[in-house]
Amino acid sequence: MKLSDYVAHFLAKEGIRHVFAVSGGASVHLIQSVADQPGLSFICPLHEQAGAMAADAYSRVTGNLGAAISTSGPGATNLLTGVACAYYDSVPVIYITGQVATFRSRAGTGVRQIGFQETDTIDIFKHVTKYAVRVDDPKLIRRELEKACYFARELRPGPVLIDIPDNVQREEINPDHLSGFTGEPSPSVTGLQQEMPELLNLIANAQRPVLIVGWGLRLSKAEKEFPEFIDQIGFPVVPTWAAADILPSDHPLAVGTFGTHGTRYANFAVQNADLILSIGSRLDTKATGSPASTFARGAKKIVVDIDHTELGKFQKFGLHVDFPIKADVSEFLRVLIPQLKNLKRRSIENWINQISHWKNKYPICLPEYLLEEGVNPYVFVKTLSQNASPGDVFMVDTGCTLAWMMQTFEFKTGQRLFHDWNNTAMGWALPASIAASLAMDRKPVVCVTGDGSLLMNVQELATVVHHNLPIKIFLISNQGYSMIRQTQDQWLCSRFLASSMEGGLPIPDFGKVAEAFGLQVYSLSLNRDLTNGIQEVMRQAGPTFCIVEISPNHRVIPQVKFGRPNEDLDPLLPRSHFLEDMIIPPLEVSIREG
Repeated sequence: MKLSDYVAHFLAKEGIRHVFAVSGGASVHLIQSVADQPGLSFICPLHEQAGAMAADAYSRVTGNLGAAISTSGPGATNLLTGVACAYYDSVPVIYITGQVATFRSRAGTGVRQIGFQETDTIDIFKHVTKYAVRVDDPKLIRRELEKACYFARELRPGPVLIDIPDNVQREEINPDHLSGFTGEPSPSVTGLQQEMPELLNLIANAQRPVLIVGWGLRLSKAEKEFPEFIDQIGFPVVPTWAAADILPSDHPLAVGTFGTHGTRYANFAVQNADLILSIGSRLDTKATGSPASTFARGAKKIVVDIDHTELGKFQKFGLHVDFPIKADVSEFLRVLIPQLKNLKRRSIENWINQISHWKNKYPICLPEYLLEEGVNPYVFVKTLSQNASPGDVFMVDTGCTLAWMMQTFEFKTGQRLFHDWNNTAMGWALPASIAASLAMDRKPVVCVTGDGSLLMNVQELATVVHHNLPIKIFLISNQGYSMIRQTQDQWLCSRFLASSMEGGLPIPDFGKVAEAFGLQVYSLSLNRDLTNGIQEVMRQAGPTFCIVEISPNHRVIPQVKFGRPNEDLDPLLPRSHFLEDMIIPPLEVSIREG
């Protein structure tokens, strides 16, 4: 068997059905082997960055490995941003790069390059992968593939990369003579049984508890345990953006997203809690605000994370965690749930009512937004959510587009929303939508992107049309980079340099661009047309492109100016005086205009 055939067979055996591949001299054997492998097919994105992002999204949607192949040199380096997306969100993906033949390698010579398009791929990628290896010995291919997949999935998941020289790909091997790899079983919950009495005591006596849920719950595949856990613990749920779809928005315990770009009412809940139970969230600075010491300042904090380094970082940044628990979320829930069933608890009815009061008092989509003639982004997102169906899948790009979606979208049962949450690269949503539709047997996918983000991977419109994928692309067009303009409002006297057309940023006619790629194009520019327009787009059977024209002056409200500390304003703790028209951060949030 040719080694490249063995690689393709291995990927198919791992349950992968689509491999995102860009051809090149050092990858042609791998791609041909994928094509010849039953049950496996290759998809050709038009840029390796898009291929890497598509493989990342494929893993997120399927819960299994994603895979991408590129050639050596620029083909490999073009993968880097997409690999980083998977790494920072702990997504298991296998990236395979071709390399120059071993007899053309620069190894040991001290020169920069000998073989054509030779690049030291491993050194470049080792900081954004869990495992990166070059396979020079054909006898090691099984071991290295199995080892890479083990590391991709074990404990905190992440991407891996295997670099295979061209001559090694062409070697004949006997699979029966290859040695394998067996990883060690993952450790169990650290010290939870010993800490359980005190944890249960905190849970039982909390008067203002909040449950923070992060992406780690999805990574641990704890969705099955979560509904029972919520029923048993009964805490208001404040998700990070990556877990915002974990509960339907009308669930009685669903609050809303929090943090520097979150909702006012969710930040009120977090900042006034007396107990924070955080599961599967690394509590980054977007969640805690800065300084981190002001985060939930009156609360005991229990933080569950599978990565001990994440638990160890808090002291450095001034955030005191009372109970750091190193554990897989699903295992933690399996241990905790039985202990909750007969636990006598204080009533938190008043707390639930207080949060409901805040939600009613500080809506995200204000009534006056509806009165605007032009499209208001908050009205657009609210209307989109009202016209979406249970089970719909959304891929969203970064910047204001993402913030507007996460603040406003009202989730229904079974809906999923994906983004590359921590690398948050412009241009992720379009290749991610391609991967999602393919992974779900060509199911419709809604792609929500901004004009700046779309241009980063605009070539993938051709991939959508080529495969006739039923992707509904909503382009929020505001003539540039609105999130950057908001930063320039705050710090640089609203000089919109390199973020607007007037500031030197070229913006094309997106209608003509989409038509040139062969897409059916719609346009929305008035609030009153949103419902009919969105319904029309969603009804279409094939790929559809809808331009949502909004004013360049729209901003994310509320948003916290970077570096603002928490203020000691508190509606519930007796040591503080609460000014009800002010907004409690983690954060210092601007008073609403008007």
